[in-house]
Amino acid sequence: MTWATSITQQMTKPLILGITIGTSLCIASANAEIGYPEKEELKFGFIKLTDMAPIAVAYEKGYFEEEGLYVTIEAQANWKVLLDGVIDGRLDGAHMLAGQPIAATIGYGTQAHIITPFSMDLNGNAITVSNDVWAKMKPNIAKQADGKPVHPITADSLKPVVEEFNAAGKPFNMGMVFPVSTHNYELRYWLAAGGIHPGFYAPHKGDTSGQIDAQALLSVTPPPQMPSTLEAGTIYGYCVGEPWNQQAVFKGIGVPVVTDYEIWKNNPEKVFGITAQFAEKYPNTTIRLTRALIRAAKWLDDNNNANRPEAVKILSQPNYVGADYDVIANSMTGTFEYEKGDKRAVPDFNVFFRHNATYPYYSDAIWYLTQMRRWGQIEQDQSDDWYKDVAAKVYRPDLYAKAAQSLIDDKLIPASAFPDFSTESGFKAPQTHFIDNLVYDGNQPNAYINSFTIGLKQGDKL
Repeated sequence: MTWATSITQQMTKPLILGITIGTSLCIASANAEIGYPEKEELKFGFIKLTDMAPIAVAYEKGYFEEEGLYVTIEAQANWKVLLDGVIDGRLDGAHMLAGQPIAATIGYGTQAHIITPFSMDLNGNAITVSNDVWAKMKPNIAKQADGKPVHPITADSLKPVVEEFNAAGKPFNMGMVFPVSTHNYELRYWLAAGGIHPGFYAPHKGDTSGQIDAQALLSVTPPPQMPSTLEAGTIYGYCVGEPWNQQAVFKGIGVPVVTDYEIWKNNPEKVFGITAQFAEKYPNTTIRLTRALIRAAKWLDDNNNANRPEAVKILSQPNYVGADYDVIANSMTGTFEYEKGDKRAVPDFNVFFRHNATYPYYSDAIWYLTQMRRWGQIEQDQSDDWYKDVAAKVYRPDLYAKAAQSLIDDKLIPASAFPDFSTESGFKAPQTHFIDNLVYDGNQPNAYINSFTIGLKQGDKL
């Protein structure tokens, strides 16, 4: 049986819940009635970022309760603490970086089988530089008739600045939130597309700094600390989610130069992560929490974002994101401010439901794996099928389809709002909207890896 055939059968025959070695648990087809939750009291973790919104909305709008779930939501200190909490059972699930379940499942960093039945959002990040660096970049950037910079701004304009630092023997330090974060891969992608080497990892040699051969040195800074670290001069730029780019604008300490929407249009960002063991032990609970999150995501995007002001009010509470209403609203309501006063319409800066944002596509997982290989976190070549097999262990569209079909059957969300589950393969069509104009086809991960000018290719090993 081919990989593609097995995945198609997984989605169209009775669903398989919990892919584990030697064991599986068959549950009823998507249109069957979902039973009562096996576990009603749950604790979910999150990091103080606006893209945790589906969890907050599912709680505040009563969607969890309508599923018979009594949820406690708790902010976590950083991404490692959050992941460890899910693995050790202190947390039942969490708002996660898309790369975290993938990295844990392949054993990079922490070894644990984490899955996701729900993708939380598209886009939502940006790259910000200090005022001094921005002043050095501006002469290298084309201008519109009104004198404002032409967007998207590529890293070509940053390259002379980095070269100036390197020539003076001064490291060009930048911040990202975690080694397997979207932010790390997006920042690396942007830098490399502009001819700036962001460095390699060599975990097999004990080097997890990610700074081998680097022209720009990337290191971890927790999201809420990004603005203060920039202001202190410890870093000269960073990639982070909102509201921490807009916070730099409000404080007058930095300038966001490019959004991730401009680096990779409609890129997947966060996921909701649970252990494979949780999904096996609590199948009804898993489907019910996924139903609640889907409903929350839809509410966030309903009527052309008409609910976003209410969502911003929720997120501004100290128990959620805790930033000022105006700071969060600057991006959540469909605009984005670059240089102070240069506010532009970016209606898809935060997407929670449209464009099938909540569907966990295998091709999204494979993109992250290609970047792990590109920068050395995966030390040696893997076959195309290996990439697809890992994606199928972690991203679970079968669980999503069951939850979504039940919402359709309950007439809560129309079928037209979802992919056609009878034909959906889990792979997006080849994607062309990257800042370097390369094409990504999730069915051909090795060909994609080999297409980059900077980065490891097939046959390369550090």
